Amino acid sequence: MLEKLKDKKILILGFGREGRDTLLFLRKIFPKKVFRIADQKTIKGKNIIIERNYLKALRKYDVIIKSPGVPMKTIKPYISKKQEVISQTKIFFENCHNVIIGITGTKGKSTTASLIYSILKQAKFPVHLVGNIGNPALSSLLKAKKNDIFVYELSSHQLFDLKQSPHISVFLNVYPEHLDYYKNFNEYAKAKANITLFQKKNDYLIYNSEDKIVSKIAKKTKARKIAIKGRYYDLDIEAAKKVANIFKIPQKTVEKAIKEFKFLPHRLEFVGKFKGIEFYNDSLSTIPQSAIEAINFFNGRVQTMILGGFDRGLDFKQLGKKIAEIKTLILFPNTGKRIYKAIKGRKPKCFFTKSMKKAVKLAYLHTDKGMICLLSPASASFGLFKDYKERGDIFKKEVNENKNH
Repeated sequence: MLEKLKDKKILILGFGREGRDTLLFLRKIFPKKVFRIADQKTIKGKNIIIERNYLKALRKYDVIIKSPGVPMKTIKPYISKKQEVISQTKIFFENCHNVIIGITGTKGKSTTASLIYSILKQAKFPVHLVGNIGNPALSSLLKAKKNDIFVYELSSHQLFDLKQSPHISVFLNVYPEHLDYYKNFNEYAKAKANITLFQKKNDYLIYNSEDKIVSKIAKKTKARKIAIKGRYYDLDIEAAKKVANIFKIPQKTVEKAIKEFKFLPHRLEFVGKFKGIEFYNDSLSTIPQSAIEAINFFNGRVQTMILGGFDRGLDFKQLGKKIAEIKTLILFPNTGKRIYKAIKGRKPKCFFTKSMKKAVKLAYLHTDKGMICLLSPASASFGLFKDYKERGDIFKKEVNENKNH
């Protein structure tokens, strides 16, 4: 694939972490080539041309390397059939001759990918953790040796145009998500399905047999199927154990890696125990299902819960049933009111606020010693916060600032 890019006019669309990595990679392959970048940032460098009004400029290019954050539907009206739109993930898969372990799912993929990586590293395998988790894939590929293994966290955006599947695929779940990015839920689920669609009979698919959509997709695969099941936060461990079995890693090594593994930031992250209250940051919980599973994980110990955020039209009916058992709810706009309305029968004590500072103060006041305050919003962060990381970081900051008051 790289050879055919040699004489093409290339535009790198989006210059975030992935776009920068793509440029560095292509620069190593084609040191004298001029690259065009479409982004609002000020970018300086040799042989770089910046396209500010990128939509109008798209037709000038033979190949557009699109960043995952740019929806295909945004650029489709501005490109012709003669042009090729590709991604960093596509370049990686077409040029990687190493074993790839791909992980996808609406929720849980970062934790699962990190845990698989930790087990392989504990077993002394030469392994790289790349992809949606934030580690550059193409830079790692340049340094890779023959026996290196890639654990690749794959979002639906990265899978969208893929025409190859990993040797080992892990498919955790599919819930309604990113519906502002795709035409509908079916298009989103179809993108996820690419993780197994092109697998062959000597490949492996580790899949959640309790997820109806995942199971339906799994029926069509040619790969060897390995079913897993369990609660949301058990699936990552089950999937990692199955991958370890494929590599014949001793059980003692697997158990050691699992024991030493810590939850990733913003995913049921333990913030601390202050004034007898345990605080947990689950800011990456952007859909109702993940908030429900977070409550289940703590087996009735969640007394106070902070929920709500940007409204993407998700259904809160099941969440409404579940949070009826929580004593105190602190709700953010815009979904806070919709979540409140979804609770049938006797409603918990509820507070509405736009301020994380106030939310945390209320949590300290209304949570008993020995109980849990859980931030698991079941909604996107936009509006009040830049992203889920900022939301979680502000929560942690406020928890720590109020512990002595």
